[in-house]
Amino acid sequence: MSLPSHTLRRTLILWLYAVAAAHLLFGLLLSWAGSSGVFEGYLTSLEQAFWTGAVPPAARAQQVWWMALFGATLQSYALYMLALLHIGNRLRAPMAWGWLIIGLVLWAPQDMWISAQVGMWSHLWIDTVALLMLLPPLFWLYRHDRREQCK
Repeated sequence: MSLPSHTLRRTLILWLYAVAAAHLLFGLLLSWAGSSGVFEGYLTSLEQAFWTGAVPPAARAQQVWWMALFGATLQSYALYMLALLHIGNRLRAPMAWGWLIIGLVLWAPQDMWISAQVGMWSHLWIDTVALLMLLPPLFWLYRHDRREQCK
């Protein structure tokens, strides 16, 4: 038994809103809790990708600084994602879903390539999971709203 398309649409949109909200919260965490020890394991794995011996303390400070900057960027991205979700949801605009798809397709291969160059394989796994969690709902919404628009 399959869900009616309006129920599936609502479920997928709620899922995407939750993902966007998680991006916003995670961005806040990156910006404001980077030096708290929450990301100790991650920072250590970054350092091991670039340093073979003892890691200078300034390197850790720089990584925490970069994480804070990335957190602020992620917060902004989350707001843009929320705005496109709102537009796509309210106006049933396939263009909004298309822009989100294009953004993911632009981001993921670059992020994966850059991460693979330094052996940050965890990023490839995270990116793959993100694509699998986001692209299918976005493609479905794009097709559904485009079909509805053409009626």
